[in-house]
Amino acid sequence: MLRVLTYNVRRCLGADGRLSSERIAAVIAACRPDVVALQELDVGRARSGGIDQAQAIAGHLGMRSYFHPAMRVMEELYGDAILTALPSRLVRAAALPGREGLEPRGALWASVTSGDAEIQVVTTHLGLDRREREAQVEALLGPGFLGDPACRDPVVLLGDFNALPGSGVHRRLAARLPDAQPARAWLRPTFPARLPLLRIDHVFVSRGVAVRGVRTLGGRLARAASDHLPLVADLDLAPIVAPGISAPETSLPQSSLPQSSLPREEPA
Repeated sequence: MLRVLTYNVRRCLGADGRLSSERIAAVIAACRPDVVALQELDVGRARSGGIDQAQAIAGHLGMRSYFHPAMRVMEELYGDAILTALPSRLVRAAALPGREGLEPRGALWASVTSGDAEIQVVTTHLGLDRREREAQVEALLGPGFLGDPACRDPVVLLGDFNALPGSGVHRRLAARLPDAQPARAWLRPTFPARLPLLRIDHVFVSRGVAVRGVRTLGGRLARAASDHLPLVADLDLAPIVAPGISAPETSLPQSSLPQSSLPREEPA
């Protein structure tokens, strides 16, 4: 089984106004994921104390980080990352199409080895403007990422898409990679963290991947650490035996204990 997590961390700025990469790491450590996708990270930015948040969080988790700066302001960087302790390599990190005056966006693609499987993991944070998102999705589906022949199954696409289920952007992506939360399932909203109402963070998987469960991390610490809740999916990478995917939904209690002291939680 492979456990993946996507989390918009809002530069580690909590609802209480406190900056803490340690708190973000504690939220993530509660479920012991194998692969982590993070959005809205600061690297070397004065507003966040100049630290490399991607490396700081990865260090707390005992993982390696791959970071892509979607935005550069002199030496200050802001963007997204993939973290894992599994054997891995960065395949590609690139900008996505944008519009003048809007926040730049990008995507990362890492190849991760788990057992006998080599998983292609792609993460992104799409824009707030609908037309911008549509152009960015086409770039993701194109030869730079999902359309590259090397991006072969199993594939996991996860991140903050700023798009609701049923939207044009969501449907376009789900036509290539099914949503890990099927339309008939109870959906797990991730935003805003204090009172989650919207499901704009998603995990999409290739049809050869079986989904054991999808859940959000709740609890006091997760609600305070960022303005999004983390979304977690448990995946089986065995060959497909029937069309479609199944996704039983459960809840995962959240704990602030460090990762090393936590047993890995398996779905029932």
